[in-house]
Amino acid sequence: MKKQELEDLRDRVPCATVLEQAGFAIDRQESTRKAVKYRRGAEIVIVIHEGMGWFDPLSDAKGDVFSLVEHLDGISFVESLDQVATLVGFVASEPDWSRTFREPAPSDAIPDRWAKRRKPWRVSMTWRYLRDERCLPDAIIRAAIRDDLLREGPYGSMWAAHQDDAGIITGWEERGPDWRGFSTGGSKALFRLGPCDAQRLCVTEAAVDAMSLAALEGIREGSLYLSTGGGWSPTTEAAVRRLAAGSGVHLVAATDANSQGESFAGRLRDIAAEAGCDWFRLKPPAEDWNDALRARAREKKERKTEG
Repeated sequence: MKKQELEDLRDRVPCATVLEQAGFAIDRQESTRKAVKYRRGAEIVIVIHEGMGWFDPLSDAKGDVFSLVEHLDGISFVESLDQVATLVGFVASEPDWSRTFREPAPSDAIPDRWAKRRKPWRVSMTWRYLRDERCLPDAIIRAAIRDDLLREGPYGSMWAAHQDDAGIITGWEERGPDWRGFSTGGSKALFRLGPCDAQRLCVTEAAVDAMSLAALEGIREGSLYLSTGGGWSPTTEAAVRRLAAGSGVHLVAATDANSQGESFAGRLRDIAAEAGCDWFRLKPPAEDWNDALRARAREKKERKTEG
């Protein structure tokens, strides 16, 4: 097959078609317009580049539609060509994006965009979202603001900063009542709540979970609460490895209580083994730490009502 024919075939069959035919389904809650998450049991594939690219957040696998078929079926490149060719004409279903809160793609730098946004204040929509819907105590919200980790996002959403080792903003997690995503043009590093020289490193999958665990533990002394932003980029892994290499470090895998969380916990265990530091699996009593925090808030409210 000539190069032009390969390019034409690649353009005619998006990765979403291959995944849908293979039994994957869209995880609408975890998807954005630019990164659509597909699940098949414990398997996860993220489709990017307007359907022309993909990557596996649980491994280093990535590529185009041909490498996707190779990855899923364990076949050769030549065999993948034939399989992709059979899918020409199939139309994959599209997510229903009923509402989007993304701002237009900016031209200014990530730290500048961050600096232009206002910090949450006690009666702001973002503060109310974190306190009333996420059940985060005011003390935790204030601590995150004091460390310059939170900003007001559009429509009452929250921006939670990811920073590199020098404290430079590389991007931010975006969470709101009807929206979740990551900053356009930003890159995932680590959300970091707590002292940078802490020896107990609690790694979660979301900034809200990191703050929730901090609330449940009462911001335990000597603890740094971290979030990978639901992904595992090379930058994130490198940052975790550098932290784990510190003297007397105790690495805590506080990831979600599901298959993805267990996979991330396994990665953290391997990093701890390579770094020679202690490792511990801290599993939330609900699916994630914010679910656990909200459950505790409901129990307190019920006891108060009964009393």
